[in-house]
Amino acid sequence: MQTNEFEFKGFKMSGFVALLIFFIYIGIAVWAAVTDTNPDVICPICILLTILTVPGFFQLEPNEAKVMVFFGKYNGTFTRNGFWWVIPFYTKKSISLRARNLNADAIKVNDRSGNPIMIGLVMVWKIKDTYKALFEIDSQTMSQGNTNKGSLMKAFENFVSVQSDAALRQVAGCYDYDDNNAQNGSVTLRSGADEINDVLTQTLNERLDIAGIEAVEARINYLAYAPEIAAVMLRRQQADAIISAREKIVEGAVSMVQMALDKLKENDVVDMDEERKAAMVSNLLVVLCGDEPASPVVNTGTLYN
Repeated sequence: MQTNEFEFKGFKMSGFVALLIFFIYIGIAVWAAVTDTNPDVICPICILLTILTVPGFFQLEPNEAKVMVFFGKYNGTFTRNGFWWVIPFYTKKSISLRARNLNADAIKVNDRSGNPIMIGLVMVWKIKDTYKALFEIDSQTMSQGNTNKGSLMKAFENFVSVQSDAALRQVAGCYDYDDNNAQNGSVTLRSGADEINDVLTQTLNERLDIAGIEAVEARINYLAYAPEIAAVMLRRQQADAIISAREKIVEGAVSMVQMALDKLKENDVVDMDEERKAAMVSNLLVVLCGDEPASPVVNTGTLYN
C-alpha cells in the first residue's frame, strides 16, 4: 500500500452523489426543453456539464489502485475502494496491488566451484510503490503509450522475470552445490535451503526495489547437476555412498568380533592362543563384511594340520 506521501489528496466525492448530480443536469435540460425556458442557453450548458461529468466516474476494487496524473503531473495514488468521482481532467492509470506468482524455468549456472548446475525458482511478488512502478522503469509497452492494466502487468512480469534470472545466477554462484566441494561447515545449495531462500529473497528485493516491486517470498524449486556432468557426479555420489556404507560395516564387524572374543574369554568357553584368535577374527570379518552369504566349511582336523 502507498504511504501518506503518495495518497491522492485531490478533490473527490462519492460516485453515487455525483450520479445524482448527473441526473439533475439531465432533468434540468429536459425541463428547459419542455417548458421552453431559455432552452438555447440552459440545454447546451447542462449537456456540456453532463459530458464533463461522465469521465470522472470510476470504481476501485480491493487491492487495486488508480495512479492520478493531472496534465502530466503526478497527484498521488487513489487506493480507497468503492464508487468515486474526481475531476474529469485526471488521467487515471489502473494498477493491481495483488500478489502474483512467478515459476521461473530452470537455468544453467556455475556454482562457486565452477560446476554447471540447473537451478530454478518460484516466487511471490506484488507492487508496493505505484509511483516507482509506473515512472521509474521504462518498457516498450509504456513507451508506446499502452497503459491499460493488462499491458502494464505484462511489462512488470517481464521486468520481474529478467531480474529474477539475474538474482538467481548471482546467488547460485556464491555457494557450492553440495558438501563434496564445500569447505567444512559452509552452507551449500542442497543443505542450506532456508538460508539460501532468505538470501535469494533479499537479493531479489534489492533488484526489484527500483521498480517499486516487493518479493514476498522466493524459493529454489529445482536443483540438479547439468546433463553433461550428471552421470559423472552420480557415479561419484554412488562411490561416496559405497565407501560410507563400507566404513559402517567394517566398524560394526570389528565391534562384533571384539564382543565375541570378550564373551568367549569371559565365559571360559575355549582357551585360544594368538594364532587361533587371528584365524577366528579373519573368518568372522569375512562373514560379516562379505557381500555374499558365507558357505560353512566343517574342519574335522586341527588348525595346525
